[in-house]
Amino acid sequence: MATITSIFIAVGLAMDAFAVSLGVGTSGRAKDGRSIFRLAFHFGFFQGLMTFIGWLAGSTIARWINQYDHWIALGLLAFVGINMIRSGLDKESKSYEQNPSKGGFLMILCVATSIDALAVGLSLAFIKLEILQPVLIIGIITSLLALIGLRIGHRLGEHFGKKMEILGGVILIGIGLRIVITHLAGL
Repeated sequence: MATITSIFIAVGLAMDAFAVSLGVGTSGRAKDGRSIFRLAFHFGFFQGLMTFIGWLAGSTIARWINQYDHWIALGLLAFVGINMIRSGLDKESKSYEQNPSKGGFLMILCVATSIDALAVGLSLAFIKLEILQPVLIIGIITSLLALIGLRIGHRLGEHFGKKMEILGGVILIGIGLRIVITHLAGL
C-alpha cells in the first residue's frame, strides 16, 4: 500500500479521535503533560490495534461487527457527551470526576473512536495488503492529531470556560450520530 494512501486513511480515521480530544481538552481535567501524552498515545495505539485486529479477523467476523459497531460507538460517545453537557450546564460539577486519561473512561473513549479502524483493517485484509506500515502510520497520525486536539481544546476551555464542555459534548454526540447515519446510508 502506498505511503500516501496510508496517510490519507490515517487522517480520515483520526478525525474522531481529534474531535474527542478537543472535547476532553475543553474540560481542563487532562492538562498536565503526562495525561495529555497518555490520551494521545492510547488513541493512536487503539487505532492501530483495531486496524490490526480487523486485518486479522478478515471476513469471518465482518458481518457480525458491521451490524452493531455503529450502535456501540454511538452509545459510548453519547454517554461521554451527555456527561460533558450536564457538567457544562451545572456550574459546580465536572464532566469527569477523575482524569479522563486513566482507567475505564480512557478505554471507553479509545474504543468509541477506534471502531471504524476495525472496518479499515478488514478492508485491508480483503485486498490482501501488508499491514505493518498502515498500522504504524494510522497510530502515529492519530496520536499527533489527538495531541493537537487536546492542546486546542484546553486553550478553548480556558478562554470560554464551561460553554466549551457543552460544545464538546454536542460534538461527541454528533460524531456518534454521524457514524450511525453513515453506516445506515451505506456510505
